[in-house]
Amino acid sequence: MEDKELLLKIRNPDTRAYGFNLLVRQYQQRVYWHVRKMVIDHDDADDLTQETFIKIHKYIDGFREDSQLFTWIYRIATNECLSFLNKKKKRFFLPIEDVSHMLSAKIDSSTDFDGDEIQKKLQKAILKLPDKQRLVFNMRYYDDLTYEAMSEITKTSVGALKASYHHAVKKVEDFLNA
Repeated sequence: MEDKELLLKIRNPDTRAYGFNLLVRQYQQRVYWHVRKMVIDHDDADDLTQETFIKIHKYIDGFREDSQLFTWIYRIATNECLSFLNKKKKRFFLPIEDVSHMLSAKIDSSTDFDGDEIQKKLQKAILKLPDKQRLVFNMRYYDDLTYEAMSEITKTSVGALKASYHHAVKKVEDFLNA
C-alpha cells in the first residue's frame, strides 16, 4: 500500500487502528532488522522495534510529509537504537570497546544468528565501529540506502556520510585482513 493511502487511513478516526496495523505490517520487518544490526540481541531488537512503533503511533499526526514515511520511521528507529546503546554504556559504565566486546560475544553465543564464520567475522568487524559509523555502514551496505535518504534519516550532510562510510569500510577491511 502506498504511504499516502496509509496516512489517509491513519488520519481518519474510523480507520485509524486498521491503518496503523497496515503500517506496522508494512514496515515492521525492515525496522526490526535495521535495529537488530545495531543492537545484535533479538530481545533488545524486539523491544526497540516495539518502542519505535509506539513512538510512531504517538507522533504520526505530526508527520508533515516533507520526507518519505519510510525515512521518518527509520529516523525514529535509529534514534531509539542510539539512545539504547548510550544508556547501556552509561548504565554499566562501559567504554565503547567493552560494549563491542559484549555484543561480539552475543554473536558467538546466539542461537538466533545463523551466519557462517565469514558472516560472524564481518559482524564482529562492524561492531568495532563507533555507533554512528556502524549505523551509516549498515544503512549503506545492508539496506542499500542512498546518501540522500541517509542524510534525511540522520540529519547529517551527504559529504559527512560519505566520509563516515569510507572510514567504516576501511576499518572493516583492516579488521578482516588482520
